[in-house]
Amino acid sequence: MPNSGLVVSDTSTLLNLALIERLELLESQFSEVTVPQQVWNELTEGEEGLEALRELRDDGLLHLVEVERSDLFVELFHELDLGETAAICYAVEQKAALVLLDERDGRRVARRHDLNVTGVIGILLRGAKTGVVNLEHELEVLREAGFWISDDLYEQILSEADQ
Repeated sequence: MPNSGLVVSDTSTLLNLALIERLELLESQFSEVTVPQQVWNELTEGEEGLEALRELRDDGLLHLVEVERSDLFVELFHELDLGETAAICYAVEQKAALVLLDERDGRRVARRHDLNVTGVIGILLRGAKTGVVNLEHELEVLREAGFWISDDLYEQILSEADQ
């Protein structure tokens, strides 16, 4: 059943799911994903996965929002890129239930602001728990798409998923 709390996404999680053609996992896990306009602009700079992302936007799963340059925005932008800054800032201001982030620095800053964080691997793990994802296969596809996962983390994820 989809989570009904506010979910805000950065670029990386959406793009990675699009690259491995698993965007449908968002629909099965969340009733809506809020995407700052800055994140959408980053997504639309490239071509890969764009058609599928536009379909999700047009279907109403991806909800675009404007994020103003507040004091928090300016503070975070000293540490992070524009999309991460907008996603975290909006999540803090709106008291989001979850933020979708993959980059280490973004996750660190989000946790510093007491936000719950997951990323593409977390979404794949949720899918594996419900039986709709072959985790090992999807992690391999993710790696082939250019997502870096250390061998130790890869083994740890698979062993924890088997428990």
